[in-house]
Amino acid sequence: MIHAADIREWRNRSVVDPKGHKIGVLEAVYVSTTTDEPAVATVRTGLPTHHQLVFVPLDEALLGPDYVKVSYAKALVKKAPSIGVDDILPAEAEEAIFKHYDMTYQRGAGGERRLARR
Repeated sequence: MIHAADIREWRNRSVVDPKGHKIGVLEAVYVSTTTDEPAVATVRTGLPTHHQLVFVPLDEALLGPDYVKVSYAKALVKKAPSIGVDDILPAEAEEAIFKHYDMTYQRGAGGERRLARR
Protein backbone atom coordinates (compact mmCIF):
# COMPACT_ATOMS: atom_id res chain seq x y z
CA MET A 1 0.00 0.00 0.00
CA ILE A 2 1.20 3.48 -0.78
CA HIS A 3 1.33 5.63 2.35
CA ALA A 4 0.22 9.24 2.27
CA ALA A 5 3.80 10.44 2.89
CA ASP A 6 4.99 8.69 -0.30
CA ILE A 7 2.48 10.23 -2.71
CA ARG A 8 4.63 13.04 -4.10
CA GLU A 9 7.63 10.75 -4.42
CA TRP A 10 5.78 8.34 -6.72
CA ARG A 11 4.25 10.83 -9.15
CA ASN A 12 5.47 10.35 -12.73
CA ARG A 13 6.60 6.76 -12.03
CA SER A 14 5.53 3.91 -14.30
CA VAL A 15 2.42 2.00 -13.30
CA VAL A 16 2.53 -1.71 -14.15
CA ASP A 17 0.07 -4.57 -13.87
CA PRO A 18 0.70 -7.84 -11.96
CA LYS A 19 2.57 -9.28 -14.98
CA GLY A 20 4.80 -6.22 -15.27
CA HIS A 21 3.10 -4.74 -18.35
CA LYS A 22 3.32 -0.96 -18.34
CA ILE A 23 -0.09 0.71 -18.11
CA GLY A 24 1.06 4.32 -18.02
CA VAL A 25 2.46 6.93 -15.64
CA LEU A 26 1.15 7.79 -12.18
CA GLU A 27 -0.37 11.26 -12.36
CA ALA A 28 -2.22 11.82 -9.08
CA VAL A 29 -3.51 10.00 -6.03
CA TYR A 30 -6.98 10.27 -4.55
CA VAL A 31 -7.37 9.50 -0.86
CA SER A 32 -10.40 8.15 0.93
CA THR A 33 -12.24 11.00 2.65
CA THR A 34 -13.05 8.69 5.57
CA THR A 35 -9.54 7.36 6.26
CA ASP A 36 -7.25 9.87 4.49
CA GLU A 37 -5.37 6.87 3.05
CA PRO A 38 -4.54 6.55 -0.66
CA ALA A 39 -7.41 4.78 -2.44
CA VAL A 40 -7.22 5.41 -6.20
CA ALA A 41 -4.63 6.74 -8.63
CA THR A 42 -4.97 8.36 -12.00
CA VAL A 43 -2.70 6.89 -14.65
CA ARG A 44 -1.74 8.92 -17.72
CA THR A 45 -2.24 6.77 -20.80
CA GLY A 46 -2.53 7.24 -24.54
CA LEU A 47 -0.46 8.81 -27.27
CA PRO A 48 1.68 11.90 -26.56
CA THR A 49 -0.79 14.05 -28.50
CA HIS A 50 -3.86 12.56 -26.80
CA HIS A 51 -3.39 11.65 -23.15
CA GLN A 52 -6.17 10.70 -20.78
CA LEU A 53 -6.25 9.81 -17.10
CA VAL A 54 -7.71 6.43 -16.14
CA PHE A 55 -8.49 5.44 -12.58
CA VAL A 56 -7.08 2.39 -10.79
CA PRO A 57 -7.51 1.35 -7.14
CA LEU A 58 -4.39 1.23 -5.01
CA ASP A 59 -5.44 -1.68 -2.80
CA GLU A 60 -2.55 -4.13 -2.67
CA ALA A 61 -0.31 -1.77 -4.69
CA LEU A 62 3.40 -2.48 -4.40
CA LEU A 63 6.23 -0.01 -4.80
CA GLY A 64 9.33 -0.91 -6.77
CA PRO A 65 12.48 1.11 -7.38
CA ASP A 66 10.94 3.01 -10.31
CA TYR A 67 7.38 1.72 -10.60
CA VAL A 68 4.07 1.19 -8.83
CA LYS A 69 2.59 -2.27 -9.38
CA VAL A 70 -1.20 -2.41 -9.12
CA SER A 71 -3.24 -5.59 -8.68
CA TYR A 72 -5.35 -5.11 -11.83
CA ALA A 73 -4.64 -6.26 -15.39
CA LYS A 74 -3.66 -3.66 -17.98
CA ALA A 75 -6.71 -4.49 -20.15
CA LEU A 76 -9.11 -3.82 -17.26
CA VAL A 77 -7.40 -0.56 -16.30
CA LYS A 78 -7.39 0.72 -19.89
CA LYS A 79 -11.22 0.32 -19.97
CA ALA A 80 -11.71 2.12 -16.64
CA PRO A 81 -13.53 5.44 -16.33
CA SER A 82 -11.29 8.31 -17.41
CA ILE A 83 -11.01 12.08 -17.49
CA GLY A 84 -8.97 14.52 -19.58
CA VAL A 85 -5.56 15.53 -18.27
CA ASP A 86 -6.85 18.98 -17.29
CA ASP A 87 -10.18 17.76 -15.89
CA ILE A 88 -11.27 17.03 -12.33
CA LEU A 89 -13.25 14.05 -11.12
CA PRO A 90 -16.91 15.03 -10.71
CA ALA A 91 -18.49 13.69 -7.50
CA GLU A 92 -21.22 11.93 -9.48
CA ALA A 93 -18.58 9.95 -11.45
CA GLU A 94 -16.95 8.34 -8.40
CA GLU A 95 -19.38 5.43 -8.22
CA ALA A 96 -18.58 4.34 -11.81
CA ILE A 97 -14.92 3.82 -10.85
CA PHE A 98 -15.84 1.51 -7.98
CA LYS A 99 -18.36 -0.41 -10.11
CA HIS A 100 -15.80 -0.92 -12.88
CA TYR A 101 -13.57 -2.78 -10.41
CA ASP A 102 -16.47 -4.60 -8.68
CA MET A 103 -15.88 -2.67 -5.47
CA THR A 104 -18.52 -1.42 -3.05
CA TYR A 105 -19.18 2.31 -3.23
CA GLN A 106 -20.62 4.22 -0.32
CA ARG A 107 -20.79 7.96 0.18
CA GLY A 108 -19.94 9.45 3.55
CA ALA A 109 -22.58 9.65 6.28
CA GLY A 110 -23.43 13.22 5.29
CA GLY A 111 -23.50 12.37 1.56
CA GLU A 112 -20.00 13.76 0.98
CA ARG A 113 -17.55 12.52 -1.64
CA ARG A 114 -15.62 9.34 -1.14
CA LEU A 115 -12.41 10.53 -2.89
CA ALA A 116 -10.24 13.63 -2.60
CA ARG A 117 -7.27 14.42 -4.82
CA ARG A 118 -3.86 14.91 -3.21
